[in-house]
Amino acid sequence: MNTSRQAARQRRQRRRLMLGGTSALIAAGVVAYLVMALLPDRNVDAGPAAATPLASTQVKATAAGGERATPTGSPSPTGSPTPTGAATTKSARPSPTHTPEPKQKPATTTVQAGRIQPHTSYRGVATAYEAADGNGACLFGPSPDLMIAAMNTTDYETSRACGAYVLVHAANGKSITVRITNECPLPCAPGQLDLSQQAFAKLADLKVGRIPITWSLVSPSTSNKISIRYKTGSSRYWCGIQAIGHRNPVASLEVRTTGGWRRLPRTSYNYFISADGSGCGSAIRLTDIYGERLTINGIAVRPNVAQPTQVQFARH
Repeated sequence: MNTSRQAARQRRQRRRLMLGGTSALIAAGVVAYLVMALLPDRNVDAGPAAATPLASTQVKATAAGGERATPTGSPSPTGSPTPTGAATTKSARPSPTHTPEPKQKPATTTVQAGRIQPHTSYRGVATAYEAADGNGACLFGPSPDLMIAAMNTTDYETSRACGAYVLVHAANGKSITVRITNECPLPCAPGQLDLSQQAFAKLADLKVGRIPITWSLVSPSTSNKISIRYKTGSSRYWCGIQAIGHRNPVASLEVRTTGGWRRLPRTSYNYFISADGSGCGSAIRLTDIYGERLTINGIAVRPNVAQPTQVQFARH
């Protein structure tokens, strides 16, 4: 009797354990289902993404001026890596509103100034010399007036300064415009002008001898036209050519040859030389320091004769 009761009790305990285990499994299944239902879609990353370098996210970044920049280490359009700093190696292109295109005159090239630049002020000293009839190293011949000066050798620049008009200001407020017709050799220093005594007297007493000055290039008003002169001894086999009476300094002289325009070398005595006679007696082209070109025809090889033309450089 006791044995049957004990067996029945054990069956009831096993039944309760089985029900409890089943309930626990069911509960666990429900929880798992709820958890799965609440999870986000598997295509969305669950965790935060790693930080991305700025350069790799700006492959299409635009550099200044509209140039496309390829960031450091990223592939260039050709497929090869772009070195560091490639985005800054191209110069920015200013827009037309910032750099308006200057109005060009016909037959005008770029500015061809040498040491003496337009719109620039120079500092130096003025001294005086006896100019006689005004002729000098530029070989222009006697000057119609003696408001002239000799340029120091450095700024004379192998006669490049010949014929330049220079406005001279003294410290006392006086000023005068002179034409460069001569060279002042050493010890004349860069910036120094050796004025004719007549020109120096317009600024200070000749007894002073030496005064501080500032000076700058000017483009004066004139009704004169340019003349062309062939040097003594010129022929169709060799010639030297000179321009006289030009408003602005002459930067270059060319002659027309069968092969086109030929630029002639310049001498310290202000003639342009064709050593083999090429272009002697043909058309001549002058260019001033502002880049204006004048073409002159009909000048024959007539040594030591100033032949007038009908042209003159524009005023600046």
